[in-house]
Amino acid sequence: MSTTVTAPAPEAPQATEPSAVRSWRPVIVFAVGALIALIVFAIGAPHATATFRFSETGDAVGLPDLALSAVALGWVSALACIAVAVAAFLAVRGGRSLNRWLTALFWVAFLVGFLTWVVGSAKTPNVSLAGLLAGSVTLAVPLIFGSLSGVLCERAGVVNIAIEGQLLFGAFSAAVVASVTQNSYAGLFAACVAGALVALVLAVFSIKYYVNQIIVGVVLNVLVSGLTGFLFSTVLTRDAELFNSPPQLPHWNIPLLADIPVIGPILFRQTIVGYLMYVAVIAVYIGLFHTKWGLRVRAVGEHPKAADTVGIKVNRTRFTNVLLGGVVAGLGGAFFTLVSVSQFTKDMTGGQGFIALAALIFGRWNPIGAFFAALLFGFATNLQYVLSFLGTPVPSQFLAMLPYLVTILAVAGLVGRSQSPAASGVPYLKS
Repeated sequence: MSTTVTAPAPEAPQATEPSAVRSWRPVIVFAVGALIALIVFAIGAPHATATFRFSETGDAVGLPDLALSAVALGWVSALACIAVAVAAFLAVRGGRSLNRWLTALFWVAFLVGFLTWVVGSAKTPNVSLAGLLAGSVTLAVPLIFGSLSGVLCERAGVVNIAIEGQLLFGAFSAAVVASVTQNSYAGLFAACVAGALVALVLAVFSIKYYVNQIIVGVVLNVLVSGLTGFLFSTVLTRDAELFNSPPQLPHWNIPLLADIPVIGPILFRQTIVGYLMYVAVIAVYIGLFHTKWGLRVRAVGEHPKAADTVGIKVNRTRFTNVLLGGVVAGLGGAFFTLVSVSQFTKDMTGGQGFIALAALIFGRWNPIGAFFAALLFGFATNLQYVLSFLGTPVPSQFLAMLPYLVTILAVAGLVGRSQSPAASGVPYLKS
């Protein structure tokens, strides 16, 4: 009679709780910001009254101005920043994650303190909040289109460094076609085609021939800059009336709604490009996160091999999204020559394609997040113009670098770590 001896089952390894990774970076940033707020906004507050206007002449409903003591509001902002810094210190020391609303509260308090200090120190301590916000949205239009282009591409696994080139070529094509035809809508269509052409080159080299996507994007930016600069100096400047005098797109004011204080100029006094911006944000968000097409796109961007095994055409999906992103970026380029100014100038986009990339990262590869991040950068850009007009004590050199400083701080990750799609920038070679 044989006896079967069963070996004892090996003991399962005991699960160990992962130790919480403490990041003191937000605490350090908050501490430095709180110190600045205390010294500059509170102790160094001007003894003046800062007046903020909510309504303009012609609004259907007039709102009273808000007059605040710069000293009192400076201390409130500084104490709020200090309280957030202390709360962040206690949370990190206790191994808890930092609440996003805490971060938002800190920067809102810091911004309020900064605005109050600057306006109170100005020669004319009076600023229109409605105009400041409306101008911020206007300046953010190309950034929003550029960041949406990046979202469409990177969600499918392609890094679109060529946003700057797509914006610039879109602006150039819109100016030339609108000037020749004297039709701003023809220029708008030409901008979409121009953005798609740049995107097509990006797609062919990075998807079909597996060239490094970042290198292709950088080369395309340099190529478009050189090409448009050459054509500007040799063709457009010689006959500006024929080739560089585009008619501007008309503003469509929605009756009654356009006269609502604060939000009326922002939402209901726009050109077709401004209205298309809102439509594009909603359409991209719904398309990516609430449709079967968006599910396939995100699958391609996260795990292309798995997507391929279930029958999704990976490279075809990437081609489509890159071209669609080029069309969207081209629309943003048309803003420069058909809305902002009525002519094309050399390198007039001024690096806004790269700021759009920062908005994409800051917004965590989400259309809504990218929209609000672009609005932040547009606000920083408009703020430098408003503060220069008011005659503030802030040096003009600092005001000029303000949008780029905000961009650097955002990319540095002051609001937390961002995780891009897993296959972003990785070419797909079908085995």
